[in-house]
Formats: sequence, C-alpha cells, structure tokens
Amino acid sequence: MIPRELVAVAAVPGGDELRLFRRGADHMIVLDRNELMNSRMSGSEEALATMTCERLADARAPHLLIGGYGMGFTLRAALGALGPDARVTVAELVPEIIDWARGPMAALTAGCLDDRRVTLVADDVAAVIGAARGGYDAILLDVDNGPDGLTRAGNDRLYSAAGLAAARGALRPGGILAVWSAAPDPRFARRLGEAGFAVEEVVVRARSNGKGPRHVIWFGVRR
Repeated sequence: MIPRELVAVAAVPGGDELRLFRRGADHMIVLDRNELMNSRMSGSEEALATMTCERLADARAPHLLIGGYGMGFTLRAALGALGPDARVTVAELVPEIIDWARGPMAALTAGCLDDRRVTLVADDVAAVIGAARGGYDAILLDVDNGPDGLTRAGNDRLYSAAGLAAARGALRPGGILAVWSAAPDPRFARRLGEAGFAVEEVVVRARSNGKGPRHVIWFGVRR
C-alpha cells in the first residue's frame, strides 16, 4: 500500500488543527483522528449543489452562498449546474484551505475558484449570513460534520435557533437553506421546521457511484 504523506497543517480559528494528507493521487483532510474529507468520496457534497440547483430551476439569475470550500466538490457541481448569469459566493474561514486548493490540490480544484461567477470571501459564513438581508436564493452549508460542531464549537451557532433565523433573514422568499450532515439529526430537522422552513430530508450516498456511507441533506424552503 502507498504510504500516507502529510502535506500541510492549518489551525482552525477557535478549533483544532487540520492536516492535509496525500496518498498517491488521493487527498484527505483530517481533524485529530476524524477524516473530514476524502477526494475519493464526493457524491454527497456534489448532491448538495445539484439538488439545490434543481430546486432553483425557475430562478433567472440565482445567487448562492456556499459555506465552506472544503475540497471544492460543492462549488464545482454548482458551477456545472448553473447558467452564465448565476453568482456564487464562497465563504471560507481557514485561509490555508484556499492555499491548498490553489497549490497541492490544484488539479482537483480545476480552476473553479477563477470562474467569473465566483466571489471568494475569507470569513466565517455565519458573519456573511448575519450581514445579508434577503439577498440569497440559496445558502449551502457544509462547514462541519453536521449540526453538531466537530471542527470548531463556534459552528454550533449556525444550527441554533438564532443561526437558523439569521439564515432565513438572509434568504429571499422561497429561498433554500441546504445543510449537509454525515448522519441524521431529528432534533435539528425539527428545529429547522420551527425556524420557518418547509423541511425535506434526503439521504444520499458518499460516493458519486451511489455507494459508500449514507449522508443526509436537509432542504429548508423559506416560508
């Protein structure tokens, strides 16, 4: 077996250390002993984008906010599904993630950060949401392993009642809050509904070939 090589390390503000590993052509981003991302498993992150875009089919020039760049799976899928007049804002808190995207993972990034439809914001997505007033057609959140913050405790506020109220205020009427999770969370689904969203829960596979672990995406439509 090809040994795993440590490529780079990054500190998460208010959290622990992220490590980027490479094994052959594959890349992994790891927190402590938890593998957060793997370049071989992109299916559910891509589905976060494509299934959101399907639900925005009637929007003429939609504006999407993506919270967390990660390995770029969601951004690339969104760009492939959206038309030329769409806009995508990407909020990424950890600057090294973008350095890795333009450096050791440049082949995986495939130039998506340079697409003219993309605006990159080096900030916490919670702050970006808090500053918005009905400006987004969709907000896509994949900043942690789900509604229970793993990467940093500060992520919990995104999924709290106050955080969901802020997201609702940042969306246009009928806009979509799409949330990725590694596992089901009935309490969060209930909280999402109580925050004024019509909730749909979808189970998707981790791999693009329909295999791998089951992940969850919630689609909350602003009522």
